Amino acid sequence: MATQKKVVTKVKTSSESYPLKPSFDFAFERINYIWMLIGIALLALGYILLIGGGSNDPDVFNESLFDAQRLTVAPILMVLGIAVEVYAILLKPKNKADKDIQE
Repeated sequence: MATQKKVVTKVKTSSESYPLKPSFDFAFERINYIWMLIGIALLALGYILLIGGGSNDPDVFNESLFDAQRLTVAPILMVLGIAVEVYAILLKPKNKADKDIQE
């Protein structure tokens, strides 16, 4: 008589096929959001410094329209805010896995 071999297959249960806690990979980490908030604050401060300098009477010219605050300080803050936003988007924080590979 020929010997018969039993083939045993293991059926995966639903708990084995999925991890207990799903891991989500976000595009940005905490440091990216901190830099983004700093950039938004710089942009907001730049726009706030641009406010004002008008006149209620159209026949009266107000010289405060051309002061250094509105011509230099506010635009510099706004450009810095945009630069910080670009940096926040391009920043790639170091992960624990990267540190283990380098060591």
